[in-house]
This record gives sequence, structure tokens and C-alpha cells, in this order.
Amino acid sequence: MLKSYSVNWMDYNMDNLAEVVFPSTPFPDVLDSTIMATFKACRHKAWLEYILHWKPREPSVHLHAGASFAKGLEVARTSFFVDNQPAEEAAASGLHALLTAYGDFECPQDSAKSAERTAGAYEFYLHNYPLGQDGCIPVTLPGGKRGIEFSFAHPLPIKHPQTGDPIIYAGRMDMLANFADGVFIEDDKTASSLGALWGRQWDLRSQFTGYAWGCRESSIKADGVLVRGVSILKTKYDTQMAVSYRPEWQVDRWFEETCQLVEEMITCWESGKWLHNLDHACTDFGGCLFRNICLSQDTQPWLENYFQRRKWNPITREETIL
Repeated sequence: MLKSYSVNWMDYNMDNLAEVVFPSTPFPDVLDSTIMATFKACRHKAWLEYILHWKPREPSVHLHAGASFAKGLEVARTSFFVDNQPAEEAAASGLHALLTAYGDFECPQDSAKSAERTAGAYEFYLHNYPLGQDGCIPVTLPGGKRGIEFSFAHPLPIKHPQTGDPIIYAGRMDMLANFADGVFIEDDKTASSLGALWGRQWDLRSQFTGYAWGCRESSIKADGVLVRGVSILKTKYDTQMAVSYRPEWQVDRWFEETCQLVEEMITCWESGKWLHNLDHACTDFGGCLFRNICLSQDTQPWLENYFQRRKWNPITREETIL
């Protein structure tokens, strides 16, 4: 006989029902592309990482180098387009910000993304895409603000299961820019390598369709997406640029399916059932960070020894230790 895993709600009194339907761990008030991508890849990983907020004690060199690189470009662009610094001075300001953000992080010996190599990638990027001369100029928004690190936070038509307020979907793009006679979402990517198919991966990337929706909700029509990639190797750098488009029907489809996924996430939270996706998600992109957790029957010692509870804020894009 097959064992039934369904819940007989009549067996619960009101106290038990409240505990099951409204667990002590809150449902997120704000969602973003990172949280949604994780949920689509594996429900269980999303639960561990963004509901229980378990993060590795040792940060990823790829994420750390990428964030430092992005900070350098943000400061360089702000210095040049907002503060009117000459290009060389703006580039120097950005380099200082990059190295400050990288800090004393110890890069693994087998990684090329050291502070020195990341700074070199930044200089390589500005050589290939010079400030003010690359055909990509940040838009001027109402009120005079430039479209550098343009962010949005808009309500979804879905109520939060605890507060009853609308759930917020947020995003932040590296730049909203005038490019090729249109307005483009610009995003910079650092990578270990850039293959022949690198540019094709962005055509259906939900992150950028969500950005296009965020622009639309902000009364801005984005004509497309411009992605610039820089590979950081121990002996060389390389770069590629990809352009893709987001017609209205794709944005509409993204919105409808994202709302459905959020409803599914609420169902997982209410039921306490976050299923594992024991398939490609366990090994893609170098392997899931929770691989050893899913290999262990007793997960708590692994979590406490190798992870730390840090809460990601999609609006500020910062983590807070819990």
C-alpha cells in the first residue's frame, strides 16, 4: 500500500493550523530575479537560501569579484556623467572603488579573479568601451537623475500571505542607456570564459525580461538589452557584446508566468513542502552550494558548520547577518 503524504486538516486544532499555515519563518516581502531563478531551479534550494536565509560562510570568488567590478564601473560612470570628471580621473575613481570593494578578500589560488586581475579586467573594459565614446550614454530621467544603477520596485497583484500587502518585485540594472537610437537595458557580466554561444543565452533570460517589465511600470519603454561580457583568465582578457530585444508579448508572458510562480511559492510556504530538484540543478554551473546538505540525512550540523544565516535585501542588494 502506498503511504499517503496528504494532510488531514480536520486533525488539527486552530493552534496547529496557524502553525502550519503561517510558519514562524516569514515569507519575503520583496522578490527579485535571483530569488525567482533559484525557485525555478530547485524549490528546496530557494527554501534554504531565501526563506531560511542560509548562505555559505565563505563567499564565492565569482560573486565577490563581479560585485567589485560592478562597483568600479558604477563609480566611474557617476564620476564622468554626473560629476563631470575627465575620463581619466573618472576611471581612476572607479578603480579605487573597485579595489576598496574587493578589500582583503583572499582569492583561491586556482581562480583568476584576484584583486589585481579584476582591476585589470576593469581597465580592459574601459579600453574597449571608453566613457562617453562607446555609443552608450546613460539616459536622463525625470528630475535630472541619470540612468546609472537604475532600480525599480513595483507591486505585484498578489497579496503577501502574512501582511496582506502587495508583494513587491524589484530589480536594479547596471545602466539604462541611450544606444543605437533607442533606450537599452545595459548589463555587465564577468566570466571565466566567453564561448561561441555566450551571446545567445541572454535572448530568453528572465532577469532582463523582468527589467523590461520594471521599466514599463516606471513609464519607460526599453527597446532592448545590451550585455557586455569580460572574461578574466590568468593570462588574458576577452570581451563580447550581445544585443537582444524584449517585445511587449514577451514581457506580458513573463509577467503572467512570474505571478503564477509567486503563487506556487506561497503554496510551498503555506504547506511547508519545498521539493528537491535532484537533477541537473545539482551540478550546473559548478554544482549547487547545498549539494552536501542534500547528501546528508542530518542536515543541521552541515548548515551550522559551513553556512551562516544572512538575509538578502533585493532593494539595497545587501545581506544582513541574522
